[in-house]
Amino acid sequence: MQVAVVRAEAAPAGERPVEIVERKGVGHPDSICDALAEEFSLELSRFYLEHAGAILHHNVDKALLVAGRARPRFGGGRVDEPMQLFLAGRATPAAGGADVPVAELAERAAHRWLQAHLHALDVRRHVAVSPLVRPGSSDLVDLFGQHRALANDTSCGVGFAPLSDVERLVLAVERRLSSAAARESVPALGEDVKVMAVRRSDRVRLTVAVAMVDAALGDLSQYAKATAGAAELALDTAARTTALPVTVEVNAADDLDTGRIFLTVTGTSAEAGDDGQAGRGNRANGLITPGRPMTMESVAGKNPVTHVGKLYNLAAGLAAERLAATLPGVVAAECRMVSRIGSPVDEPELVHVALSGADPERDRELAREAERIVGEELARLPQLAGELVRGELKLDRWPLRA
Repeated sequence: MQVAVVRAEAAPAGERPVEIVERKGVGHPDSICDALAEEFSLELSRFYLEHAGAILHHNVDKALLVAGRARPRFGGGRVDEPMQLFLAGRATPAAGGADVPVAELAERAAHRWLQAHLHALDVRRHVAVSPLVRPGSSDLVDLFGQHRALANDTSCGVGFAPLSDVERLVLAVERRLSSAAARESVPALGEDVKVMAVRRSDRVRLTVAVAMVDAALGDLSQYAKATAGAAELALDTAARTTALPVTVEVNAADDLDTGRIFLTVTGTSAEAGDDGQAGRGNRANGLITPGRPMTMESVAGKNPVTHVGKLYNLAAGLAAERLAATLPGVVAAECRMVSRIGSPVDEPELVHVALSGADPERDRELAREAERIVGEELARLPQLAGELVRGELKLDRWPLRA
């Protein structure tokens, strides 16, 4: 394994003149697809562990949401046609002599997650789940049968730390607006929230989209009051999160004069207005950050044993967090890991670490420490599957480990 440790060429994200950060909230159609792909993988993993004593080969990272048809109206509208969720991929069909009830596991995982996270959605009436899963290809299944886990893809993972003020702000605002506590003050809030932050110099502008639930609103004036309440919650969260001056606009496309507003029956645009797809939303740390190192590799639904597309994004993020928190003088760290299919998972072809802020005279010492930390995180790769199954490690949040 080669570990290249260098000094970062660019300033840390929070010190640059412009910063752009986005988060698609828990009820956004793309986020729903990621979450259901991951829940399906976890459900399969638990079944495999129970019946075979080990997680068997699977990759169920392909999910598509086709929006339904709905007629929202103040006081409560209706869903005329349910949204359709297609969960596709590959899975080992038998474990320990037992057939794997793949379709049942997919539907159970989807219904449980939707019921827990979308309060206004009736999972039996508003959603149709279609599992489309087949056995895996023999070459990738064979990689699972090795004594030492072998990478089942040539891929890369990236991570960075710490989060900037704006990145922490975006996470905090979405979490606040999507929470049950926020609905105590603004009952109409749905979980389909998207936050886009643009910082120019020291000023931040937040554009926030929030789906409003029609049953909680009597008329247009109440809708306007609800959007104002959402803006107040966002500003209050900003004041608790950053000293930067922040302005907020909620549901910027609204036109109250014509009645064009973000009104829904279920609290998500997936009921009618917006389709979703796994891999098109937040990265592993819950953010979309075009100014940071990123990869197009999707993590949700991939197996946690041999799929480096998942493992390296997690390991790179965990390594970067440790590098930034423990190395003397280092104020920011980036980590990139590249795999080669068929090679041991814990031996990437290359690990590239970029550090900011340290004394140049300590470069050699820091490089040795960085290599040690990276090596320790790679050695922990076999533990990540168990942490994911137990919920100690989660995708789409920061920090990754609870």
